[in-house]
Amino acid sequence: METEKQTFWSGNRLTIKGFIVGFLIMVMMIPAIFVSVLIAERKERQNEVVKEVSSKWASAQNIGGPFLTIPYVEKITTDDGKPAEVKKWATFLPDQLRISGVILPEARHRSIFTVMVYQSDLQLLGSFAPLALGNLNLDKKSLLLNEAYLCVGLSDFRGIDNVLQIKWNDSLYEFNAGLPNKTLEQGLSVPISLSADDLEKSHSWSMNIKLKGSEQLHFMPMGKTTEVKLTSTWSSPSFDGNFLPEPYVVNDSGFTASWNILHLNRAYPQEWKDRTFQLDESSFGVSLLQVGDTYSKTERSVKYAILFVTLTFLLYFFIEILQKRKVHPLQYVLVGLAISIFYTLLLSISEYLGFNAGYITAASATIFMITAYTKSIFGEWKIVAVFFLVLTALYGFIFALIQLQDGALLFGSIGLFIILAIVMYYSRKIEWYNRPVASSEITAVL
Repeated sequence: METEKQTFWSGNRLTIKGFIVGFLIMVMMIPAIFVSVLIAERKERQNEVVKEVSSKWASAQNIGGPFLTIPYVEKITTDDGKPAEVKKWATFLPDQLRISGVILPEARHRSIFTVMVYQSDLQLLGSFAPLALGNLNLDKKSLLLNEAYLCVGLSDFRGIDNVLQIKWNDSLYEFNAGLPNKTLEQGLSVPISLSADDLEKSHSWSMNIKLKGSEQLHFMPMGKTTEVKLTSTWSSPSFDGNFLPEPYVVNDSGFTASWNILHLNRAYPQEWKDRTFQLDESSFGVSLLQVGDTYSKTERSVKYAILFVTLTFLLYFFIEILQKRKVHPLQYVLVGLAISIFYTLLLSISEYLGFNAGYITAASATIFMITAYTKSIFGEWKIVAVFFLVLTALYGFIFALIQLQDGALLFGSIGLFIILAIVMYYSRKIEWYNRPVASSEITAVL
C-alpha cells in the first residue's frame, strides 16, 4: 500500500504541485483586493480635499441665461364658484446668445493632494426678439410689466469676482442674488421695467462675468442660437455635457473650442408659462481633466496583479521542474507577498513623487528583492539573470500599457497573446509524466 501511495505521488507529482501553485495564485489575489480597497479610501480622501478646497474657492460652475421672466394675472374660478385672480410667470429666452472667454487654470495644493481650480473672464452678449405672446395665448393687459425681471442662472455665487451688471439697450442694471420664481434652482436677477411698446421691439444686451470655479465650467444653451468660444492654457480638457465643440484645437499650449447650438437641439422651447423645465440637463462645457491621475493609474495597475503573480509563479514552477529543485509553497507565498507590497509602495510613493517616478521606484525595489530571493533559492546566476530580465520586461510592459489610454486594450490584448504563446512554447519542453529531462533541454529553455 505504501508503495502504491509513493507510486501515485511520484507519477502525479507535477499535477499535484501544479494544483498547489494554482491555488496559491488565487490566494495571492486576496492582498490585491485589500490594495484596491486602500486605493478607494485614498481616492475618497482626495475627493474630500477637492470638496474642502472648492468650499473655500468655488465649486463647478454652470451658467444659464440671461432670460426674461414676466408675471401675469390669470383669472380662475375657485371651488366655491367665485372668480379670483392668481399670479403666474411667463419665461422668455434670448434670440441670440454669444459667449466668449478665457479660462486660467491654477493648481491648488492641500497636504499631498492637488486640486484644479480656475479663474475665467467671460463676455456675454446677445439680443431678445419681440416677445411672442401669441404663442402663449397671453394678452398684454394680463402682464405685470412693472414686475419683470432679467435673470441669470449660476450654480455657485462664491465664484463671482466682479460686480455683475447687464447693459440692456442703453441702460445699466446691477444684479442681486435670488430668482423671482423656480425657473432655475438658483441664480441672480434684477427688476427691469417694461412698457407695452417694449414687447414689440428687439432688445440688445451685454454683460461681463469674472468667475472662479473648480474643475468644470458649463453653460446652458438658452439662446435660439447659442455660440460659445473658450480658450485656455490647460492642455488636457474634457469636453463634456450634451454638446461637443466643433471645431476645437488641443495642443501642449492649451485649447480653443467653439460651440454653435440651435434651439431645436434642446428639449425646451423659447418661451413658456406656468411650467418648469430641467434646463441644466442641456448643459455643455469643459472640465479641466487631470489625465491618468495617480489613483486612476494605480487602480489600473492593480488589475494586472493576477498577470504578475501568474507569470512569476509559472516561471518559478518551470525552473523548479527543469532544475529539479524543490520550491516550498511558503516561498511561493513570500514572492506573491512581495508582488502585493509593490502596489502599496506604488500607491504611497506616487502620492509624493507622481505616478511615473513612484512606479519606477516601486518596480525597481520589487524586482531587486525578488531577484535576490531567487538567487538564494536556485543559486545560479544564469537563472537569476533570466528571472531579472523577465520581471523587468513584465513591469515595463505594464507601465507602457498604463501610459496608454485609447490603445491600452488593443496593445494589452496583443501583449497577453504573445506572453501566452511564449509560455505554451516553452512548456512543451517539460515532460509532465516525469520522464528524465536532458541537460540540453534545460539549456534550451533557459
